[in-house]
Amino acid sequence: MTPSQAALLLLAGLAGGIVNAVAGGGSLITFPALLGSGLPPVSANVTNALAVAPGYGASVLGSRADLAGQAQRIRRAVPTAVLGALCGTVLLLVTPRAVFDVVVPFLVLGATALLAFQGRVRAIAGQPRAHSPRRAGAALHLAVFGCGLYGGYFNAALGLLLIAGLALVLDDSLRRVSALKNVLSATVGVVTILVYGVFGPVNWAATGVLVPATMLGGFLGARLARRLPPALLRAVIIAFGAVVGGVLLVRAF
Repeated sequence: MTPSQAALLLLAGLAGGIVNAVAGGGSLITFPALLGSGLPPVSANVTNALAVAPGYGASVLGSRADLAGQAQRIRRAVPTAVLGALCGTVLLLVTPRAVFDVVVPFLVLGATALLAFQGRVRAIAGQPRAHSPRRAGAALHLAVFGCGLYGGYFNAALGLLLIAGLALVLDDSLRRVSALKNVLSATVGVVTILVYGVFGPVNWAATGVLVPATMLGGFLGARLARRLPPALLRAVIIAFGAVVGGVLLVRAF
């Protein structure tokens, strides 16, 4: 790895960690950087999944104040996230990536629209506070499993999908939803490390450069997210989601 390639990955890792913590979608920064450093697509995808995972852990530390009182949610959601991520990693290793590349941009744009029109969707689906505990629990597990499946397969915009899904099924502030998103993103990250670290074509040199940068960016981004007003945070997430989905759509076709 040349010094210029290392510098590119350091900058991409820092920026990607910040974006992941604030809105999700930082992999759209780190993944192209890995491609630009000369890695083939599959190796870049797997390496990226491992490299951004520690940044999710740092985001959890940065948002720990907003996790107060969410211990029960975390205990319920983490096993589901693990199961979904395991299924996603298996899909990546045994199926052609080209198939999912076509689906990914629509998932991202759909999640963005879900968050943008959350009020109207809730009017149809019903407010979370009006749901029975059984229905609310089933909705949470369904949202977390679907996001874990996506994150295990293709990590880009995982945080965006989690925020959209969790905001729809949980009756809570966007800041607390974002904090829970960080925990579940970190959970998916641990699964990808364990699976891809053994079975995936990881470039460990690139991973070593990206990891500290994404960790620092994740911590700083989580602190930034706590300072943003809820309306501004929602606008940032929706705007970035639209950009992420548009770029992925162009790349897919």
